[in-house]
Amino acid sequence: MDNNIDDLLTVMARLRDPQHGCPWDLAQDFNSIAPYTVEEAYEVADAIAEQDWVGLKEELGDLLFQVVFHARMAEEQGLFSFSDVVNGLCQKMIDRHPHVFDETQTVIRDAKQQTEAWEKQKNQHKDSVFDGIAKTFPELLKAMKMHKAAATIGFDWPDIVPVFDKLDEEKQELIEALQSGDQHDIEGEVGDLLMVCTSLARHAKVDPEMAMRKANQRFDARFRIVEQLAKQEQPGQDSYDLDYLDSLWLRAKQQLGQAD
Repeated sequence: MDNNIDDLLTVMARLRDPQHGCPWDLAQDFNSIAPYTVEEAYEVADAIAEQDWVGLKEELGDLLFQVVFHARMAEEQGLFSFSDVVNGLCQKMIDRHPHVFDETQTVIRDAKQQTEAWEKQKNQHKDSVFDGIAKTFPELLKAMKMHKAAATIGFDWPDIVPVFDKLDEEKQELIEALQSGDQHDIEGEVGDLLMVCTSLARHAKVDPEMAMRKANQRFDARFRIVEQLAKQEQPGQDSYDLDYLDSLWLRAKQQLGQAD
């Protein structure tokens, strides 16, 4: 059976029916559903990272259901409908792609020029280029968005070289904060260092969230092997010598065929 979006909207309406709906679905509101929406977005990203295309199909469906769920609750409160969401999205895409939908507009030559035009169009209706960056974003993603937004008005290094100089500067300031023992200063300098690392990632054309995700995955895979080897070679121990663990770490990298 082939279903379409109208069928999904009907399913959602039935789940929220006051007389015959699902008690759990009826008990939800925007605040209770929001964490699930974020979770589903991450699961989409995970499926893509794993190149799990069957899983991606399912996760995209779960994410779409979140959109439908929020739209249904909004319609019940007389705020807006799913159609309003679609209409607003279509209009936004048309407005932000005049080179596609308006033949009188300047031709966009490449993705970089389109990104610049997109940001310029978005900024026309903002008090600050930071407006629209969600406060609930993960902080690493938020930092990337802020650096990118600031760059649209020229607040950016011309290339990656001075970013390394700034990295050295922040590293030295962190060392001095650690020597002082002032926890407030230490926290601030760690934050500054992370901010520069985020800018470094942007100049290197690397998504810091994805880079961190993959680093976590590598650490997870390697450390599980370290644990297995340690338990096999020195059974009955709860902790191990650091030099020994370092040697196991190198063996784990070799076993996984990882050079870094």
